[in-house]
Amino acid sequence: MNKKRLLGIILVIAMIFIMALPSLAGSKGAEEEVNFGILSLLPPLLAILLAFLTKQVLLSLFLGIFTGAMMLNGWNPFYGFLRTLDEFIVGSLADGWNAAIIIFTLSIGGMVGVISKMGGTRAIAEALAKRAKSPRSAQIVTWFLGIFVFFDDYANTLIVGPTMRPLTDKLNVSREKLAYIVDSTAAPVVGMALVSTWIGYEIGLINDAFANLGIEANVYEVFVKTIPFRFYSIFALVLVFAVAFLQREYGPMYKAEKRARLTGQVIADGAKPMAGKEMTDTEIKEGTKLRVSNALVPILTLVIVGFIGLWYNGYTYSEGINPFTWEGFRTSFGNADPSIALIWAAILSSIVAIVMGLSQKIFDLAEAFDSWIDGAKSLLITCVILVLAWSLGSVTEQVGAADYLVSKISNNLPGGLLPIIVFAISCIVAFATGTSWGTMAIVLPLAVPLAVSYINGDPASATLMFATIGSVLTGSIFGDHCSPISDTTIMSSMASASDHIDHVKTQAPYAITGAILAIIAYLIVGALSDGTPGLPLVLSLIMGIVAIFLIVRFVGKSVAREDLIAEQGEEINN
Repeated sequence: MNKKRLLGIILVIAMIFIMALPSLAGSKGAEEEVNFGILSLLPPLLAILLAFLTKQVLLSLFLGIFTGAMMLNGWNPFYGFLRTLDEFIVGSLADGWNAAIIIFTLSIGGMVGVISKMGGTRAIAEALAKRAKSPRSAQIVTWFLGIFVFFDDYANTLIVGPTMRPLTDKLNVSREKLAYIVDSTAAPVVGMALVSTWIGYEIGLINDAFANLGIEANVYEVFVKTIPFRFYSIFALVLVFAVAFLQREYGPMYKAEKRARLTGQVIADGAKPMAGKEMTDTEIKEGTKLRVSNALVPILTLVIVGFIGLWYNGYTYSEGINPFTWEGFRTSFGNADPSIALIWAAILSSIVAIVMGLSQKIFDLAEAFDSWIDGAKSLLITCVILVLAWSLGSVTEQVGAADYLVSKISNNLPGGLLPIIVFAISCIVAFATGTSWGTMAIVLPLAVPLAVSYINGDPASATLMFATIGSVLTGSIFGDHCSPISDTTIMSSMASASDHIDHVKTQAPYAITGAILAIIAYLIVGALSDGTPGLPLVLSLIMGIVAIFLIVRFVGKSVAREDLIAEQGEEINN
């Protein structure tokens, strides 16, 4: 059965199902709270299913929002359509955080457009090419850069992707692989960093959960002790390095890398890159001298201003602290509003890039602004998808999908399996809602009391507590990595100029590998949860890391060009 016919059958069944739902759920308006039960999963699952089947992300997201809005308005399609537009889409743009992220994204695109016009991206690619002369070294450099930009996941994605894309393109690394490296280093690194835009949020959730139970503890110390239990995040970082170093791939990524190595075609036929040609195909004025500084200075401005801006912004929200102490420094970062600081950084780095181009007479003021606008235009489709993804997240929250999942999965938990079950809940909720932060806020207040009920002694110093909290914080990231409606997954596709669905499909097998190994590690720790971390934790980490290299070595297939050519020759002879 071909895909179009299958899609038609699914759509017909879905429409019949939806039309029959009012008689099942009753005709209740948005003002009256309705428990939709299993039907609450319909909006996100419909959007995810259609995105994979049609590869039309915009349409899929819109239909998911429309379905949820219709549910919330007594299954009335007319009111559902109106509320889709005015309540959810406009509401998403009206949110201060979302609006700031849109401005930041467009500003980064503008900065990259100016840098590209100056020849900066080509210059840095050629400079890196002198050291990274093979696909392997290019990927390892990208991995290192992804770990280096540890203070914010959005900044990480939007710095690493555009910076490394010219080099990875030149060395025949597929865009799908670049998107995977960018995506699988951003959130895992930022979520575990001792200073980042995530730490305040994560510590705040732990503190609230402890306070509600009357538990007194040094919450920052608890946060630090959960880091070794973030098994998925740790294994995801190791897996990225392993596939790059060993030059072996499996799943759809093997096909993508094989295509890139043998043909130089970094995107698949029919693929729809998330960045426009304004960003990827910028023409450089003849006679322009290529300087690495034309890219490096604006990017360093972005990083430094972003870092200092987060510190300063957080300080303004923190009373009675000395911002020059370690405690004050950490508190400032924890209280910062990342969206504001990142806008400061993006606009200032754009100004720096424009001033550099004008001073070198590469372009005049009108051409500078044209280049900035062209760069921003290249990310317009990304911004539209982000708005729709946020809108779907809002709809999903209102229909109660996350609450339904948690209530159904969290009953009758065996103590030793608690970290595994909580990890699974976090994965599913993040996949369905497309948000890791939202998942943390939903699951952590439920997981901590569950852990306390199984602990004898001080809950704040128990291995089971560290493992349970760590499983929530890292499980949320895994679900986010696998979800096509996740904003960070969308931005990774955009930053790498990859087809979004191709990125999700090629990343999923690696993410699942990390998750399976994480579950095994939690099983080992959970079985010994009455003791101290010690040996079980170390063994779990070593087991996972060794298993990753063995899986890549013996399951993966070589994508070294010489091996692919030899394999191709054998196929022809046979």
